[in-house]
Amino acid sequence: MTSVNNVVTWSVNACLVCGTCENLQRCARCKVAFYCSKDHQRRDWKKHKLTCNKKSEVSASTDTVESRYGHIVTNQEASQLPTEGSSENEILSSLAQSIYPTSSNQDDRSATEKALKCYKTAMPISGENKVQPKQKSYRDFPEILLNNSSISLLDDTELEEMCRNVIQDLSAYGLCVLDDFLGRKKGEAVLKEVLDIQSQGLLRNGQLVSAKSNQDQRIIRGDQICWVDGKEPHCPHIGFLISQVDAVIVRANRMLDNDRLGQYNINSRTKAMVACYPGHGSHYVKHVDNPNGDGRCITAIYYLNLDWDVQASGGLLRIFPEGWREDKVADIEPLFDRLLFFWSDRRNPHEVQPAYQTRYAITLWYFDSTEREEALRRYQKDRRLNHLK
Repeated sequence: MTSVNNVVTWSVNACLVCGTCENLQRCARCKVAFYCSKDHQRRDWKKHKLTCNKKSEVSASTDTVESRYGHIVTNQEASQLPTEGSSENEILSSLAQSIYPTSSNQDDRSATEKALKCYKTAMPISGENKVQPKQKSYRDFPEILLNNSSISLLDDTELEEMCRNVIQDLSAYGLCVLDDFLGRKKGEAVLKEVLDIQSQGLLRNGQLVSAKSNQDQRIIRGDQICWVDGKEPHCPHIGFLISQVDAVIVRANRMLDNDRLGQYNINSRTKAMVACYPGHGSHYVKHVDNPNGDGRCITAIYYLNLDWDVQASGGLLRIFPEGWREDKVADIEPLFDRLLFFWSDRRNPHEVQPAYQTRYAITLWYFDSTEREEALRRYQKDRRLNHLK
């Protein structure tokens, strides 16, 4: 069973099998039925599935942004931020001082917040605000073909429920959260491998598309990353995670009545990006994953932060979905074993707010084959033109 944090209050909250009111989780498809365990959900599925789809249709029509992912911010807070991709030049010109002083943690926090406040007043680039990628940019995202019959160790009922939830929420809100994706034990095994990667010194500072040698990129992004494909000897559990995310994407993309997800032909993805924000106010300013049509259509992020308290530790992912009210954002806490999907293009500018404890995540990007082929065609054409100069 999966669940999404909602702020809606339901009148009757009890397991449909045993009647208990403790440790409840809501059916991720219809958002109406409650169960105390996955076993009870399976036992009730033959009866519940007869009404689940109908309830899902009602829920989709009555559920609002406010009751699912929405969070209202002040008009001033929302309007001060640029509306499109990363504006590196403007940001850097506004931040003359380093945001990584060597004094106390409190000084780190105040310096970071001061820098981010300065960033919010930066003028966005005029026009399309596109950051031109370097020639090597497409090599930074090597394609891995997906198996159309991706094997999932998830229960078939669970997998179908997840896929329907992804289809519904991506279409309605542009993002989808699945909690308790792998379960505590498997999630901890993935985290252990990430910690081993970090202890071996394999993480490197994240790069910027338009980075210059004299830029302090930590002003823009403070994460440390490495790329894995899940087949490395020391990454079997990361490989398992990747296979399960693949299974959800492949099945949802092939299902009938899959709404906006059906507009894409997803047959490849990037490697997995293991990312660590090392605390001390490390962050990533507002940006778009795919502002220039490189083929990425879905961003999937899996969080690995045990007992994370966003009030004390920060690290919130704030999304500014296109089409929402200007004063409404989606605030996603980086909670352990949480999987997040959202559209990768300009519909979802987002930022990682300052983190004051070490914050871990694994990200995958899925390609639409048509857009990817066009991006590679442009890349090859640009290479030929540059060679002739």
